[in-house]
Amino acid sequence: MASSKASPALLHTISLTMEEELFCLLLVMLGYAMGAIPFGIVVSKALNLPDPRGVGSKNVGFTNVLRVSGAKAGVLTLLGDMGKGWLIGWAAMHWLQTESFIMLAALSPIIGHIFSPFLAFKGGKGVATALGSVLGLSPSIGTLLLLIWLGAVSIWRYSSGGALAAFGLFPVVAIVNEQRQEFLIFAIVVSLLIWIKHKDNIVRLWKGTEGKIGQKTLAT
Repeated sequence: MASSKASPALLHTISLTMEEELFCLLLVMLGYAMGAIPFGIVVSKALNLPDPRGVGSKNVGFTNVLRVSGAKAGVLTLLGDMGKGWLIGWAAMHWLQTESFIMLAALSPIIGHIFSPFLAFKGGKGVATALGSVLGLSPSIGTLLLLIWLGAVSIWRYSSGGALAAFGLFPVVAIVNEQRQEFLIFAIVVSLLIWIKHKDNIVRLWKGTEGKIGQKTLAT
């Protein structure tokens, strides 16, 4: 007659699963909180520069800060926004085992950046944070996306065009380089978010009115 008591191995497995679920929740909360930090504003205030929300395109991301406040502020903003994504993506890869949990945690800083509670649930367009998050999950794929972005920007001089090119190709890169279904879903969700946030840029690119890198325009 089978025992009604669960085996020690089963209990251990259940315990580990519950621990991972709890840790995933904590990592998602941390990722959202870190992602919500608007480094464009933090850097600008620290350097006594104009608040990016009131100048240029009024976007808090790297491109607007670079345009209105110079290279130093722009690079620091880029590093801050990429860094918060990379840290959570790296932590998820090293501290979680379940693929869906890893991708959920890696998505959280991107969501935090785009929908920041510090900015009335508005925020940046998520490009730098998403690149950082992908670099944390997969350095090779993240580097490839970064190269696509830099290549497109160097050719066409459109920051938005580079972002759209990189994340338009992200699902394709994921299919070619990864066998994980969860990673492909992550790639599709992130790419959709980036493209939706760039809808105004897409219109300006189509009309030929989008500002190029180096131009003093209002485009992002």
